Parts: sequence; C-alpha cells; structure tokens
Amino acid sequence: MPSRGRHQTTSKECKAVMKRIEALEGVGGVIIGRSYGGKSLGSGSATGAVRIQRMVSGGLKAVTQTEKGVQEIFIRTEAGAEDGIAETIRGWE
Repeated sequence: MPSRGRHQTTSKECKAVMKRIEALEGVGGVIIGRSYGGKSLGSGSATGAVRIQRMVSGGLKAVTQTEKGVQEIFIRTEAGAEDGIAETIRGWE
C-alpha cells in the first residue's frame, strides 16, 4: 500500500506519453511510481516531458512532469533494448 499522501495516478498528458512508450519495440510495460508535488524537471519542461534517470536490471527508471509535480515511472524492457529505448525517448525532448 502506498504511503499516505502519495498518489499513483497521473495526468492525461503523462498517460498519453506512457502509451507512446509502451508502443516502442522492446518495451514490456510502464509502471507508475510515486508522485512528488511541487517538483519540476526544470525550466521548459512541459506536462508529459520524460527524463530518463538511469538503467537498472530489467528496465529504465525515469520521471515525467505532471501538472502538479513529477511522477516516477519504471519502463520494463527486453534485455539489451535499454540503450535504444532511452535514446528514442531522449529524442522526444
């Protein structure tokens, strides 16, 4: 169960971006994590912007800009597909 005050929902723009990520070759799914209100990815980051944080076993850790803050996401990938998927997502910025 998530901590009190931590939401695991996201805005419609972020949901659209997650569907776009799920459609990429080699992606098994996108898992929504914790949301942090009042935070930002930086100046010029529109709602739905995604920033890859790091590669981990089984996929990619990332954050997306929501209307009220940032949302953690985990992108499950096939083995060896992480680099290509990360480059594709970085190209969307």
